[in-house]
Amino acid sequence: MDASAPIPLRPQLRSLWRDRALVLAGIVLSAFNLRTAVTSLTPLLDSLGATFGFGSTMTGVFGMVPTAAFAVFGVATPGIAHRLGLERTALLAMVLATVGLLARSFAGDTTTLLVASAVALSGMGMGNVVLPPLVKRYFADRVGTVSTLYITVLQLGTILPALLAVPLAQAAGWQVSLGAWSLVAAAAALPWIAVLWMERHGHSRQAHALARAHDHAVTAADEAPELAVPARAGKVWRSPVAWGLALMFGMTSLTTYSMFTWLPKLLVEAGGSPALGGSMVALFSTLGLVSALFLPALAVRIANPFPIVVACAVAYIAAFAGLLLAPMTAPLLWVALLGLGPSTFPLSLTLINLRTRTAGGSAALSGFVQGLGYSLSCLGPLLFGWLHDLSHGWLWPFAFLVVCLGVLLVGGYLASQPRMLEDTW
Repeated sequence: MDASAPIPLRPQLRSLWRDRALVLAGIVLSAFNLRTAVTSLTPLLDSLGATFGFGSTMTGVFGMVPTAAFAVFGVATPGIAHRLGLERTALLAMVLATVGLLARSFAGDTTTLLVASAVALSGMGMGNVVLPPLVKRYFADRVGTVSTLYITVLQLGTILPALLAVPLAQAAGWQVSLGAWSLVAAAAALPWIAVLWMERHGHSRQAHALARAHDHAVTAADEAPELAVPARAGKVWRSPVAWGLALMFGMTSLTTYSMFTWLPKLLVEAGGSPALGGSMVALFSTLGLVSALFLPALAVRIANPFPIVVACAVAYIAAFAGLLLAPMTAPLLWVALLGLGPSTFPLSLTLINLRTRTAGGSAALSGFVQGLGYSLSCLGPLLFGWLHDLSHGWLWPFAFLVVCLGVLLVGGYLASQPRMLEDTW
């Protein structure tokens, strides 16, 4: 492709929204697919357990696979993207998601179901990493707008599978309920195929615009310089800011994925229907969308946001108490309170930038927080299920989550202090 006589990128991109429509479609469709493998499965785990003969421990394993995949591919994806490029890695992510989601619908045993889920989630873990730099590459003039769009669509991709999982399974079988989402993932791969073809072979104005945006961003030695971590002068693990954010992020993820996994079963055991379990997972996800929209704007206006962390912990405690003592008395209220608790997730992501002075510090802190945080959260759904099996009730599992809330509060206190990473590493 001819990158001679370059046109200044930012003015060019401002005038060519239409020329970037394929990339925008790829980003939005990919974002929708980043959580479908999680919430399309969890409402069905109880019935799938009866079908395949697995119990609470294996249900917990299914619950830990998402965070494990996100942790592993949070580390591995930058290396893959530096070799393949962001666009090819986005395509690979959606291909893996498609293959894994489709393979789940043909699973004949627990092992196949688990492996297929891991394949799908590996693609989604890649997508978590490559979408933000793709936004930066092609929409440098509209980073905030496009980021808000893809985060909103990501949340919709979390809500809709939970709402539809049980009705689809009842109408057409669990195979259709699980496999239908592979069509959406396949649709998300198509724009990336078109983008790659146009950047290499296209002759239209749109093709030249995409090719120039690509060539402006990359170098001969690195197809994904946006993911490079700049050299830094300190060690992140020495900073209480980093440990605080990692603990807050990790305990929030642990609690969230424990509830994604076990909330449907808890409500079914309390006398609710499987459809109620799925709709409550959807409500839980919907509150996450609300907090993601308003929390970052609030956090930047508060020097010390620890009161927000305390309020989230109080919401968690009230929800745990209601779900433990009277789950069917007011399930909407308990789950609404439960959905407010993970507001510490967008708060954690916002503080990564608020607690750093430099791009290098922000990149280093983000890698530490998400890598360690997702690693810490992996065992949450498994331990929650193991304690349920051991005690034949829900008291011990919720006691475990209360202990995790204590850790979250400690992390939140350390992270909320108005100080910078670079002053403490």
